[in-house]
Order: sequence, then structure tokens, then C-alpha cells
Amino acid sequence: MADGFVKEPAVATRKDFDPRSVGEKELERIKLEDAVHYHDHVAVELDRYHRTTGAPKVTPFILVVASDTTEAKRLRDFIESEDFFKARFKGKVAEVHSALRGEESEQATERLVALEKDGRTEIVIHVNKLKEGWDVTNLYTIVPLRASASEILTEQTLGRGLRLPFGRRVSKGGDDEFAAVDRLTVIAHERFDDIISKAREPGSIVMRTLEIGEGGDISPAGSTLVTAPSVAEMIVTGAKPEIPGFVQPERSGFALNSAQEGKAAEVTLEVIKRYERKLGSAEGLRDEAVQKQIADEVQELVRPVQGTLEGFIEAPRIDEIVKTVADTVADRTISIPQIVVLPKKLVTFTFEDFDLENLSTINMRPIEDGLIIEDIRTQARVYLARTLDDPRETRAEDYLVRHLIERNEIDYDAHAALLYKLAGQVVTRVKSYLADDAEVENVLLRHGRQLADFVLAQMMNHYRETPLGENDYEVTVTRGFMLLQAQAMNVPTGQRVRDFKQAIAPLSETRKHVFGGFKRCCYPLQKFDTDPERRLAVVIDGDSCTEKWIKPARNQFRIDYRSGEAYEPDFVVETKTKMLICEVKAQNELDDADVKAKAAAATKWCKTATEFAPGGGTKPWAYLLIPDDQIRANSTLDGLVGTFATA
Repeated sequence: MADGFVKEPAVATRKDFDPRSVGEKELERIKLEDAVHYHDHVAVELDRYHRTTGAPKVTPFILVVASDTTEAKRLRDFIESEDFFKARFKGKVAEVHSALRGEESEQATERLVALEKDGRTEIVIHVNKLKEGWDVTNLYTIVPLRASASEILTEQTLGRGLRLPFGRRVSKGGDDEFAAVDRLTVIAHERFDDIISKAREPGSIVMRTLEIGEGGDISPAGSTLVTAPSVAEMIVTGAKPEIPGFVQPERSGFALNSAQEGKAAEVTLEVIKRYERKLGSAEGLRDEAVQKQIADEVQELVRPVQGTLEGFIEAPRIDEIVKTVADTVADRTISIPQIVVLPKKLVTFTFEDFDLENLSTINMRPIEDGLIIEDIRTQARVYLARTLDDPRETRAEDYLVRHLIERNEIDYDAHAALLYKLAGQVVTRVKSYLADDAEVENVLLRHGRQLADFVLAQMMNHYRETPLGENDYEVTVTRGFMLLQAQAMNVPTGQRVRDFKQAIAPLSETRKHVFGGFKRCCYPLQKFDTDPERRLAVVIDGDSCTEKWIKPARNQFRIDYRSGEAYEPDFVVETKTKMLICEVKAQNELDDADVKAKAAAATKWCKTATEFAPGGGTKPWAYLLIPDDQIRANSTLDGLVGTFATA
């Protein structure tokens, strides 16, 4: 779990709810309703991840664990009734237990097997333990009824849904985008405190907490996927986001006289996408020769679908449509180049010579035969007993070195001397408090990996790469710009668009709202993670030197840092003279190592982009790392650039 190979378990309860204030049946109903609220939230997040990244679509389901077959039947009748979400789940519930016989049992088994594929089952009711070995990747919500905290924190409960649908985590957890895709949640109102206490016991699982209800992590109103097209797409196709309170802007200067012309405009957008790799920036779309090439391609593509004389569009009209669409895209697109920087030669690295610190903290004792450790987090059972099959080493240091050389960071041929020196220091420490060689070997054999990790952690503090010079990199601009794709947003059902100039109360609720009312943004709607981000958007959108801006969505703009990790900046702004990447951070986060690494990578990216792909062909790029307390009502972009630009 710590390495990110399985889902992160979480426990959820209703916000400000005392489970002792209601009866058993009412508590059961509340838990089931809240499970559906969370289930809907996850379903939207999975759909949004699918639309954003192109990953396969995953349909989640809820597992309800009943205490006996009578209760399971009663629960199914209730869940499929009009009294529960107006029979929304009728026909979508699978009841699986040993009391089922014949065709009924076969159908239940068939649905259980098909859970990951067909999406027709949203809730599974099972009695006590499921069949050994049964686990799936699309289980996201568990409702254990009348189970103790210790029963919930078991392989039989949590282990069923810990597998990740995409084989790896797609978020950093916590409040990170798409964290719900990597999370398995237990709805446990009456056991919430017990589970948290149990999870904090030594050796137990660490679980995140969620609150369901007004002001909590999950809205009780349910979730809706809102797709916000770019302003350019809205103008060309007439598409608009379906959300209360949104006002469709006028398509000024853009008139299409028929469905055929509308189709030609949509085809033009598709053709323009092919020019992302051909042009230096979206400004190139204004070139008459480029527009002529696009018009010729559009004419060829629309000809087969015209079919009738009435549907025929004259060539001069095609030229006019292409010019209007191309100019609109150029006006409403920020040209963010896709830059690939590859070293021309291998990067060399080494470890500085040093001595281990804090050796006195090593106090492992020999392990007696027969000790068994079962890891609740991964359900793996480890037998720590001396057997004839244990690999034995003639040199004590090799019990550590064999684990160290498994790491990609270690080159045995280059680092052997340092490895044996450090391993020797550990061996010396272990010998200092143990009675004989047998005990020393026992500790090195049984705790070798942990001791190797102790050594490696300190080695990484002395890791050094030989820096490459400015001329040691080969720069390729693979795309001059990218058409802005529609952004998918998870929005509580019925929520209205908020005016971005007005703060949300409380400020901590900002990330849960969708904002509109922009004049210069390339999208009609945006979400902000924090109120300082919203305040910076007010400054950017209201500044007369701003031409256009966006808050990039997932995969729209990434800068690689730290061995390929992706940094996705808060804002990209095009002014009359500059291209700006803006990042907002709390004052106490500015010295964070991760923030500094991202800033360094972004600064280098800006220098490279200025040289090889300036915005609009002429505008230099700059990176701004802005403290949140420096964003004021009287701030200007020029002032922020003058104070905080690093490139």
C-alpha cells in the first residue's frame, strides 16, 4: 500500500452525525443512502478520468455485507423498492449467499463473475464471507452492517476491493485530482471512531477519513459530470455545458446557414487538429496559404456526406467557413508547445563517500523460530522462521548488500567499496549489542531488507549527478499548439455556476464549486483548488494587458521534473508581450523541496520554450511562483512579473 500498488482504504461517516440518535433500521437506511451518494461521486470521477485520459471506462459497484440470508433478502427488497431512491436500483442488485439454489444461484454467480465487464450490477449483497480469492478492481464502496471494527479491518472485508483498475495509482492521494479513483471507502457511521482507533494501533492499516453531508467531502445531493467545451468550440459548434446558471455567450460574427455548413465547421476543427504538429503556433492558422490547404481538405471530407444538390456548399463558402473557424481558434487558443528535451549523452551519477549516522537507533533482536507476521495492509503472510532454504552468506555484509544492489540507483561495479564500507558499519553496530555470531547472523538474515533501507536512505542524501551542459541536450518541438479539448468536471447535482469575482463562504469550500463570468478565459467555466487561485484569476482576467488565459486540465500541459514526474501548473497566461506560467503557493510552502523542484523545472522549460517556441512566434516565456498573501485587489500582472518571475 505504501508503494502505491493497491487502493488507499478510507472510512466515511455522515458529517456532524451521532449514530446513537437513531434506531437500528434508520441507521441502516442512512448508511445505504450515504453509500449511494459516495458511489455516485466515484462513478463521476471514474467517467471524468476516462474522458480526460482515454483510459478504459470503469463502472463501480457497492458491496453490502449482511449478517444472514434473511437480512440479505430484506435488504434487497428494500434497495429495489420505491422507498429507496425511487426504485433506481431495481434489477441492478445481486444477492449472493449459500442459501440460493438452482437457477437463482447460477444467475447470481454469473453476475458476480461479470461485475468488472458489463456494468449492469451496481450493488452486491453478500452474507458474511465471500469466496476465497474473489476480488475485483471496480469495488469502491463497502457497507458492512452490524460488523465490528476488527471485522471491517480484515482481508475478508477490505481485501476484496483493494486491487487498482489501472494497475497503478493515478493520483497522489489526499485532495489530489482523481484521488477517488485510487480509494476504497467503508461506510461505517456507528463504527467510525472504533475503526480510526483500531487503525492507529501498531501494525494496523492507516485509513483516510471522509465526511458525507453538507459541507463535507461528499455532497448528499449526488454528483453530475459537467463537460465544459472551450470557448472556441462553443462559438464554432454551439455546444454548451449543461449546468444551472450558465449564460451562453453570443456567437458574434459567426453565422452558419444550414446543417451542412455546421458540419463543415466541425470538420474544419478536426482538420485543424492535424496542424498541431505542422505549425509553430496557433497564430499560423491565420496564414492564407494554411487556410487554403485546410479548405481543400475540408472540401474533400464534406463532399461524400453532402449527397444531394441541396446539401452542396459552394467552394467560396467553404473558404469563408474555414477562415472564420481558423481565426476563431487562433483568437481563443493559447499556444502551449509540446517540447521534448533529451540528453545527447548518458547522465553519470555517483554517491559521495560518507559515514552512517544514527547507528545507535539500530537495536533489532534475534527472531525466535515460528514467528508469523501477517500484514493487514496487503494480506500477505510472512513466516519468519529459520529453515534450510534460507540463502546463507559467508560474509556478514552480504546480507545487506544483496538487498541494496536490487535498487536501480545502485551500480555494484561503481559503488561496491562504499556499499561494503556502510554495510560493515551496520554489522559492527549489530555485533556491539548481541552475544554471539549466531545472533548477529539471525538479525542480518531476518532484518536485512529493513537495515538495507536504513543504509539506502542515507546514501540518497549523498547522491550526485554529473550535470549536463547547455549543449548536451537535444530539443524537439513536437507540437506548436494543441486544440483545447473539453474539460470534464465533477459537480454536485443542481449546483449553479458561481461568479468568480465573489469568494465562497467558507473559503475551504472553493474547490467544490464551478465558476464562470470570465472575459478573457479560453473556457467558459473553471474550478479552483483554493481561494488564492480564484483571486489570481480575478487579477488575470481583469488586467488590460491579458489577451487570454487558461487553468490547464489534466494532461493539457505538463512539465517533467524529478525523473519523469509530471508537474501541471495552475495558470497559463498570454499577455500582449509575454507568455506566463503562474503558480500560487501558501507562504509556508515556498521552501518545500517539491515546490522548488517544480519551479526549477518550469524555469528551465520557459527558457527552452523562449528559444525554440516563443508564444505567437515572438513572446518570451516566464515562470511566476506567487505567495498567496501577495495576491491583492490592486495587484497587476506587470507588478507580479516584476516581483516573482524566475525566468
